[in-house]
Amino acid sequence: MAFRRRNKSYPFFSQEFLIQNHADIVFSLVICILIGLMFETTAKTAIFFFCSSLMCIPRFLLISIFLAVVCSIQKVNRRLHLSKSKNTKFNESGQLCVFYLVSSLWSLYVIATEGYLLRPSSLWENYPHVHLRFQVKFFYLTQLAYWFHALPELYFQKVRKEEIPRQLQYISLYLLHILAAYLLNLTRVGLVLLFLQYLSEMGFHLSRLFYFIDENQHKMFEMWSIGFVLTRMITLTLMFLAVGFGLARAENQTLDLEAGNFNTLPIRLLVLFVVCFTQSWLLWKFFRFQLSRTRELRLEQVARKRAATKQQMQRTLKRDSVGHHENGLIKAENGTSPRLKKIKTP
Repeated sequence: MAFRRRNKSYPFFSQEFLIQNHADIVFSLVICILIGLMFETTAKTAIFFFCSSLMCIPRFLLISIFLAVVCSIQKVNRRLHLSKSKNTKFNESGQLCVFYLVSSLWSLYVIATEGYLLRPSSLWENYPHVHLRFQVKFFYLTQLAYWFHALPELYFQKVRKEEIPRQLQYISLYLLHILAAYLLNLTRVGLVLLFLQYLSEMGFHLSRLFYFIDENQHKMFEMWSIGFVLTRMITLTLMFLAVGFGLARAENQTLDLEAGNFNTLPIRLLVLFVVCFTQSWLLWKFFRFQLSRTRELRLEQVARKRAATKQQMQRTLKRDSVGHHENGLIKAENGTSPRLKKIKTP
């Protein structure tokens, strides 16, 4: 009778123990919070943690979708036989492609139902936008929960040390911009900008997936490159239109924390500076990568031409040294046929 092999047990409070059992630990904390809600003395404290746990529910819903995607990705990986680094990037692109697809469709639905498409001026009119509808607030809470939860996931997923700075970089950028839009009551403009950014990111990861499946597929990357530059231009135009001109013409331009009004000249300039700096930095990285990639492709083409020329010269020299065939007879270098040796008959 065959028995299943048990997982190796690790000592308590060790890194391996936390990584292996972090789901059970979180579930135990949720049970303790629910028990704390049953008593008056601990209810006020427990309600704070309960609200924080509610923010993680959308994250766990996305995880259930990711698990199905990961299973299909692993099946594709077995067929592709990718290297370890390419395998990691393939899995990352597969998971992020699902998140960006769901988030972009969700944000587009919110934008359409809120009427921002028909009236673009509503993005800055009647500021501050303190009273949010449930779907707008829930969308922002879901996005914050996802990106906050992405920080400890770097530890639990055992991400390589050389990959951690890159992932911390874009996670911090997303948290900075989403929190700024939510706290400064710029949720309408932030919603449109998130839709554009998620759509561009989805195109990139989708292009990378097709590239790993077939390395000759470069057309999707070319299409994404055009969309990437257009996204940066639209983002800058929309920010200058909404913050630089729309909010600058508003009557109330005094700082009022109770009313949620942050429409002052220093804050507007700070917001524009942060957005412009981020978009310029992304464009600079993009063009630097394109230049280095073009340079590498040119060097590869030159190396291929040299190798082809060298092989052709070697074939020519080999043919000239051995001789060449003509009408089934071997000809010497001067074109005369070699003299055949007579065989004496007995």
